[in-house]
Amino acid sequence: MTMARRRIHSFLFLLLTAVAFVGFVALGVWQVKRLAWKENLIARVDTRVHAEAMLAPSQHDWPTVSEDTHEYLHVSVRGRYQPQAVALVSAATEAGQGYWLMAPLQCADGSWVYVNQGFVPQQQRQAAQSGEYTPAELVTVTGLLRLSHPGGGVLRDNVPDENRWYSRDVKAMAERNGLSPVAPYFIDAQADDSELPVGGLTVIHFRNNHLVYAITWFALAFGMVLAAWLVLRDSPRTR
Repeated sequence: MTMARRRIHSFLFLLLTAVAFVGFVALGVWQVKRLAWKENLIARVDTRVHAEAMLAPSQHDWPTVSEDTHEYLHVSVRGRYQPQAVALVSAATEAGQGYWLMAPLQCADGSWVYVNQGFVPQQQRQAAQSGEYTPAELVTVTGLLRLSHPGGGVLRDNVPDENRWYSRDVKAMAERNGLSPVAPYFIDAQADDSELPVGGLTVIHFRNNHLVYAITWFALAFGMVLAAWLVLRDSPRTR
């Protein structure tokens, strides 16, 4: 290989190394920012969960409800259930396979809020579907605000016409039963003294691997610097 060709190859390698270095550093910085965002999110959610219960957003405030500002808020709502319109959502919990019992609750202004009353095992499906666990009298429900989960679950779509649900899609549930207007969220009811359904099973978990990702990207950037140094060090020897 001629000297000129070696220089061209070395230059192209160093150029690619420089581009890769800049890219890896940028990705590392991005992961550091994501780490700060995730830690802030975890802190905010922890504060919401353990705060005193506040009134759930009313119909007037529904347009402002978002994941960043409302998810996992500790809220309460008062109204009457419609036991005939409950929906069972397929669920897998530490207690086994079963269903989330989703019941529509009508507030004083006529609007509807779905409440996840809790978990019922598969063998209690008939009783839950018939409204046996859903009281008809005026109640006050306290729990955590969750945003609707439209569409369905993993590899399974909701089938509203058959009242089969794999995600807690409150809009579709309300449309099936002719309930309007309905809140864009539901409430995971907290545990109470009743045996069934079992409330208070909300799983609050956020994956936070951003520090590992950041270290990985910065290590790759360092590797690019090391590779460039080795090429530059060996170039005089080659000549």
